[in-house]
Amino acid sequence: MSSIKGIINIAVIAHVDAGKSTLVDAFLGQNGVFRNNEVVPDCVMDSNDLERERGITIYSKNCSIMYKDYKINIVDTPGHADFSSEVERIMKTVDTVILLVDSSEGPMPQTRFVLKKSLERGLKPILFINKIDKKDQRAEEVVNLAFDLFVELDATDDQLEFPIIYGIAKQGIAKREMADESDSLAPLFETILDHVEPYSESKDAPLKMQISSLDYDEYVGRLGIGRIVQGTIKQGDTIAISRRDGTTSRGKIGKLYVYEGLARVEVKEAYAGDMVVLSGIDNISIGETICHPEHVDPMPMIEIEEPTLAMNFLINDSPFCGKSGKYVTNRHLRNRLDKELEVNVGLRVDELDSVQDGFKVSGRGELHLSILLENMRREGYEVAVSKPQVLMRTIDGVLCEPVEKVIAIAPDDYSGTIISQLNLRKGQMEMMSSDDGYTKIEYLVPTRGLLGYRSEFVNVTRGEGILLRSFYEFQPHKGEIPKRNNGVLISQQGGTAMAYSLFNLSERATMLIDAGTEVYEGMVIGINSRKEDMTVNPTKNKKLTNTRASGSDDAIKLLPPKIFSMEEALTFIEDDELLEITPDALRIRKRYLNETERIRARNRVTKESV
Repeated sequence: MSSIKGIINIAVIAHVDAGKSTLVDAFLGQNGVFRNNEVVPDCVMDSNDLERERGITIYSKNCSIMYKDYKINIVDTPGHADFSSEVERIMKTVDTVILLVDSSEGPMPQTRFVLKKSLERGLKPILFINKIDKKDQRAEEVVNLAFDLFVELDATDDQLEFPIIYGIAKQGIAKREMADESDSLAPLFETILDHVEPYSESKDAPLKMQISSLDYDEYVGRLGIGRIVQGTIKQGDTIAISRRDGTTSRGKIGKLYVYEGLARVEVKEAYAGDMVVLSGIDNISIGETICHPEHVDPMPMIEIEEPTLAMNFLINDSPFCGKSGKYVTNRHLRNRLDKELEVNVGLRVDELDSVQDGFKVSGRGELHLSILLENMRREGYEVAVSKPQVLMRTIDGVLCEPVEKVIAIAPDDYSGTIISQLNLRKGQMEMMSSDDGYTKIEYLVPTRGLLGYRSEFVNVTRGEGILLRSFYEFQPHKGEIPKRNNGVLISQQGGTAMAYSLFNLSERATMLIDAGTEVYEGMVIGINSRKEDMTVNPTKNKKLTNTRASGSDDAIKLLPPKIFSMEEALTFIEDDELLEITPDALRIRKRYLNETERIRARNRVTKESV
């Protein structure tokens, strides 16, 4: 500790794709964290397989660097609104934030959210205008837009005096002025030291730290992550824990770690200002305060935003159950969800009634829940899930629903269709502008109306549009929103799908399976061109005869089937359907596989609604 002049904790915050993880890579690369001969992947902090595949940050992560005898702990935060519960907690553990804004796009919806959280905490951000090498960069204009956003979010006079850095995170370049010559991040590091007061050394004061994140280790159990506000913490210390319910209990510190570069390093003791990871307290939770046993002084509890979306996780009871998955029972599901609750604080899990085995799982959005399902699938779990349902709230006696701010940017030719689609979804236009052949439209749309809209938007704009969305507020219920216009093709029996049948069916439907696919009764195999569901036999083959006609045996050519991603499938299904998720497949099926049972269920619903 004596060789360190001070500790500074910073978070890198921004909208999706602004370059947060790339900037952290540059931090690490220019501070000797990697060996000269080491092959370093892009976005090295995105260590999870899904993060690498999707190019997004899902979980906030910590690392540290040394600069001029100062230890700088860095937190890389997610940019998607679905993972904003990660961002909320981090704000309580840092001294400042580096707000990244793209030099051509300017502030985006999620920029507003993360900046608002940091300003509410009283932090004084550093503005980093990234990607100034873009041909369409408008850095000076973007600085003015950022200033306007600070004012709009009620920033104080001190917060409005924010330092501005221009740079190219990918090349590890930062400049105080656009015209400066610089080939490193040194101007940014110097700005951090000038702008932030290193944490005052208060190691002799009674211990106080708040848990801001959780992790899990198979060998030592739950890990609590947080910043030491004051005092010193040692392995083996007896401590007091101020709980979320207001009670106080005792515990003992097991292992203790700090961050050095990307690594967690075990230490015997740690001091005020540092970010630490500790084990030994199995039931520790977010927001709870660890104190000296004789000086219990709890910090204000960290409040986590409530979930906005829920779906039922049910045991997989299809005929293909257990063919590819290892974990298929209700007990397996419960254990896996309990394990997820150890670290995923934006999640809620409630057991369903005794009539139905399964759980109601609530989260912050489609992406939040689909990431969990994708992880479970890769771990060998099988599960059937219901259509996502938006969670309503009653505020002052009025039924309210979550509303999102949507920004759609697309070529001018598509703007009319986009406006029509968002109006149908009970959207309300806020702003519209056109520049250089592209139209930018801002809307407020109920979350209900946006379920499944992303894929429709991509199709309408031929992949040339950008759709950005973030939670705005709860507003009074907007009324009925039109549902899916198309019915589906349902398999009448089990067996192997034949090219002959699929070719005939594809004249009036878009197929979801290919020839040779194993199917079962009640499985959805296509999207009907009409509104009605249709039960069909995809296993029927051409009858063989002794008579041959010229051309009758030509090879049948099928169009490629439509393949849904996890998010697309979840938002496609209706209330009477389920998505069967297994390690090797995604299958859409009817809740009741037998046609007679489906008719009875429909009749029951009709009687109840009369």
